[in-house]
Amino acid sequence: MAQTEVNDLSQDTPLIKPEEDRLGYASFAKHLADSICKMDFPEGFAIAVYGSWNSGKSTLLNFVVHYLKQKPEDEQPIIVPFNPWLFSGHQDITRRFFDQLQDVLSAVTAVPKGLRERIADVAKAIAEIPLPYAQAGKAVASLVDDKQKEAPELKEDVEDTLTQQHRRIVITIDDIDRLCAEDIQQLFRLLKAIPNFTNVVYLLVCDKKSIIKSLADERGPSGEEYLDRIIQMAFEIPSPDKTSLRKLLFEKLNNIIGDTAKPLFEPTRWSQIYFQGIDYFITNLRDIVRLTDTLTVSFPVVEGEVNPVDFIALESLRVFCPLAYEIILKNRDAFIKSDLALENLTNFYNFWLAQLPEEDKQPVKNLLMFLFPKLEVIWGDYSVYSEQQKLEWQEKRRICCPENFPIYFCLNLSTSELSHTQIEAILSSACNAKAFGQKLIELSHQKRQDGTTQVRAFLEKLEDYAEKVIPNHCISLVIEALFDVGEELLSPEDGADTMFDFSNEVIIHRLLTQLLFRLDEPTRFDVLKTAMSQGKALSIIEIEIETLTNQQLSTPEEKCLISAQHLKVLQDVVAKRTQEKDVESINS
Repeated sequence: MAQTEVNDLSQDTPLIKPEEDRLGYASFAKHLADSICKMDFPEGFAIAVYGSWNSGKSTLLNFVVHYLKQKPEDEQPIIVPFNPWLFSGHQDITRRFFDQLQDVLSAVTAVPKGLRERIADVAKAIAEIPLPYAQAGKAVASLVDDKQKEAPELKEDVEDTLTQQHRRIVITIDDIDRLCAEDIQQLFRLLKAIPNFTNVVYLLVCDKKSIIKSLADERGPSGEEYLDRIIQMAFEIPSPDKTSLRKLLFEKLNNIIGDTAKPLFEPTRWSQIYFQGIDYFITNLRDIVRLTDTLTVSFPVVEGEVNPVDFIALESLRVFCPLAYEIILKNRDAFIKSDLALENLTNFYNFWLAQLPEEDKQPVKNLLMFLFPKLEVIWGDYSVYSEQQKLEWQEKRRICCPENFPIYFCLNLSTSELSHTQIEAILSSACNAKAFGQKLIELSHQKRQDGTTQVRAFLEKLEDYAEKVIPNHCISLVIEALFDVGEELLSPEDGADTMFDFSNEVIIHRLLTQLLFRLDEPTRFDVLKTAMSQGKALSIIEIEIETLTNQQLSTPEEKCLISAQHLKVLQDVVAKRTQEKDVESINS
């Protein structure tokens, strides 16, 4: 398979010749072409082949047309290709349909001139129908041509000519589901209004669900019922067998990855990763196209710098499980650092894994364990890895090595924005003060494109969660974390640059107030006393005491966070700690 054929099966380049078939569509297409030529029907006949986006519908239609053109001359039908998407939004679909029909018939000398003229008359009548498609069929009977000839008589003229010329006309219609709802309705209004001419077959390929949704009309029948009234025979596009899908995928991957990756390619490891993870997601042609189109863009940028097996596995997650890909991208340390607490990691992984569909969990876990061996300690059977193994991973340019990790994501654009998923992943550690504090410190070291740090963005987002989302039993732990690491979150990048801006101290105070208001007064006091006694962020603690003191002076006590009695205790705690710090400074 040549390099230029890598995208032959993408949605924009359907195959033309049956000998190029890789998924068994040619056999079905031949049988359908034979049926179209041999079937006996009294009036016009509409056939539909249904399939989802990128399932190979256009390829199948091309194969049918190929086989129709191979028929003996006396059996070969006149083929009228019509693609309404080419005219969508620019020209009237009904008029373009009949223009195309006339153009094709005019080029066929065997078609009597009278037939072409009569079809033009029908076209004029139907093109002028202004009514909703539910009434279009009735309208035909009331319209007349330029000679004031009734439509039924006009139809009879065309019928006589069609019967005499003996050649079947096959009108193929593709790309229907690319149309907007209004254009789809116009097309099917046309198909319903067209008289059922003898020897005319309409062959449509489309996504049934998309069409039904567009045809749904509250004033008339359901979209499916309406479609069934137009289509006399329907098929689902054949599902390729797994073996054919795999062979096609492997050939396309081989064209993309190329020979330069061979020194880093491990066949045994590839077979394990593929069959225990990737294979689950490859169920149809569309899946192959999505994955290989992604790799066609992303792999050349990192070729020679990454392990090809790891990269294919990672890109598979990007395509088929974006949540897992985003979690890896935004939580580097959780996947490659070896000194993080096992309990915290287990909670973190299980938290986001629970958000996946049940059937996706195991293949995703398998892929992650292959990519990041440390996860086998949590989900698998391994407990330790030798230094020699780690050296081999580095040599093979595996993603699990800190030096290699960023290379796998070099095509990602801005990662400044904190996603909902990342915020929830961080919040999953909120019930462990030390782990949550460590997460905040990590964010304070991550610079954003606007010059601030990620901790500033997270603290602002956290205000949306403080009033309800954070569980009650975690409130005290979040407060402890803020009083413990708060000073490490006060980076110059997050300072107030103008008189209208505010620093992280202000945001931290707002968060503390929101969280404390969710507790009763005695509990607030206990939480503050513990946090202020043990926290390392003394400047944050002093600011909070000052704020509580000012509140007592300006606000009725019943509306204060802390009673006057409890405030006195907290003031003494903080005063003692400040004094101890001053003594230490003098002695040092």
